[in-house]
Amino acid sequence: MEVMTEGSSLLDRAPDIYDRMCPSRGVLEHVTSRWGVLVLVALRERGYRFSELRRRVSGVSEKMLAQTLQALERDGFVLREAYPVIPPRVDYSLTPLGLEAAEYVSALAHWVEARMCAVSDAREEYDGRATRA
Repeated sequence: MEVMTEGSSLLDRAPDIYDRMCPSRGVLEHVTSRWGVLVLVALRERGYRFSELRRRVSGVSEKMLAQTLQALERDGFVLREAYPVIPPRVDYSLTPLGLEAAEYVSALAHWVEARMCAVSDAREEYDGRATRA
């Protein structure tokens, strides 16, 4: 195990997702959270204004959408562009890094959609075993 010295950071060594102190875990959490995935997949379609994105990602609260967008912006996945007009206009889109991440999570999200029948069957079979035990 590598020992941290004063003045060193976690980025002074190779990222290790299995290390509980690795900063990649926080990024993974932002990208793979329910709202993170849905925001990235939606923004892969096109840029959105906040209210449009909230309608597109059905069920997300204003607070959760704002927090998700802020985290994804901080991580370099989302670009926030504010325009000095009345009423204020803010557009959200993906950065090149965000587009790359969105392609991965989009594939997973669409795979889940396509395999829901198999998942449903597995759940029914599991629940049937659990009630007989």
